[in-house]
Amino acid sequence: MVRLSAPVLAALGLFANKAFGALEVNLDDPESIKKAAAQVAEDLLTFYHGDEPGWVPGILPGPPPDGDYYWWQGGAMWGTLLDYRHNTGDTQYDDMITTAMLHQAGDDRDYLPSNWSASMGNDDQAFWALSAMLATEIGYTDPPEDQPQWAALAQAVFHEQTSEDRRVPSGRCKWGLRWQVYSTNNGYDYINTIANACYFNIGSRLARYFHNETYAELATKTWDLIDRLGYISDKWDVYDGAHLPDCTDLNKAQFSYNAAMLLQGAAFMYNYTDGAQIWKDRVDNLVDRMIEIFFPAPARIAFEPSCEYQQCNSDMESFKGFTHRWMGTTMQVAPHTKEKILPVLKQSTAGAVKQCTGGNNGRFCGFHWTSGVWDGDTGASQQMNVLGALVSLLAPDVPAPLTKDNGGTSKGNVNAGSNEAKLPTFAPITSGDKVGAGIVTALIIAGSLSAFAWMSLD
Repeated sequence: MVRLSAPVLAALGLFANKAFGALEVNLDDPESIKKAAAQVAEDLLTFYHGDEPGWVPGILPGPPPDGDYYWWQGGAMWGTLLDYRHNTGDTQYDDMITTAMLHQAGDDRDYLPSNWSASMGNDDQAFWALSAMLATEIGYTDPPEDQPQWAALAQAVFHEQTSEDRRVPSGRCKWGLRWQVYSTNNGYDYINTIANACYFNIGSRLARYFHNETYAELATKTWDLIDRLGYISDKWDVYDGAHLPDCTDLNKAQFSYNAAMLLQGAAFMYNYTDGAQIWKDRVDNLVDRMIEIFFPAPARIAFEPSCEYQQCNSDMESFKGFTHRWMGTTMQVAPHTKEKILPVLKQSTAGAVKQCTGGNNGRFCGFHWTSGVWDGDTGASQQMNVLGALVSLLAPDVPAPLTKDNGGTSKGNVNAGSNEAKLPTFAPITSGDKVGAGIVTALIIAGSLSAFAWMSLD
């Protein structure tokens, strides 16, 4: 398949708008939704070059300043395309997806490649595991036997993140999963919701897939930790996290993907426990509060209240699509939620599609959905968002996630993952290296200042 890159499309801009036009879809017609989703997926992949000579398979261009995207966002994109594949039946990207996800698995088959250690967060590693877990659950084509298997990759990440070297050893935050994997990374002292929510989510899904109570117990232990630290309020607001030593400086910024990650995991626990009331209550309360906060009345269009009025960074610009997708899965494993969730997702998707009138083919999407007009901003995150929104509407009518006992073929490995996170070793440092390191350090510090600024929001 020949794909035109964004720069090439720009060169064709004089006539592209006349030839194509805005993204059009009838949200009451599944076939129309699939057709629109195919167009959005095609446009999304204009930002990916990993299948071209000289580029690295699996990742989007970056990280800054070399491009807009961090390593984890590649993993998130493959998860989005796997949901697209499952919900539409379009398999044309299978070779690309498989190549990408296996290439980034790393030497230890645990999504911890050493060349990304300088910015490796537990949540970054987990996002690739989430995509591997999704591949497991949708019955995606298994890799050759000599290659890493999807279920085993998810297990490897979960097992490593269970180990003590990733966690707080004592005090009020005991057993909290740190944001960063390595102690040399900024943010190692931040115990944030997304890292712990990812761990909870993967654990709940492994419990259901393998029907394994140990995974369920670890998932429940993590929910209890998040709740005990006050990251979930009495009103079911989900906050971003807090710092060591005691996790009391609560960052009350609310981002939709934190709540959505917890919601999807809770829905899997509800399903695994055959509808236990405690998990039903958690699912229902999260759904109600998420709709109120992230799909505000009367429009019910996805909105990020903690940054949208200011400037969402490239990470935050991808949250709406995740939220749509994970609410879509929630309807599959906790079907009673469909009555509340589906109408909201439909209204939100209508708002999303309405502003897909940009770029040089006239159908690229922006980030601000509530305005109804394209905001002039394009990127992989914006395309992932709208693709996630479209496929979420198809979720109730496709098969629910598989287990090993009802059609799942992906093989697990109880010994997957290493016992500890080891920093990569390097050759002896020369005086020339020190000069270069100083320049790199300055760049990292400059980038960190902007990356960490949002964490101070209250």
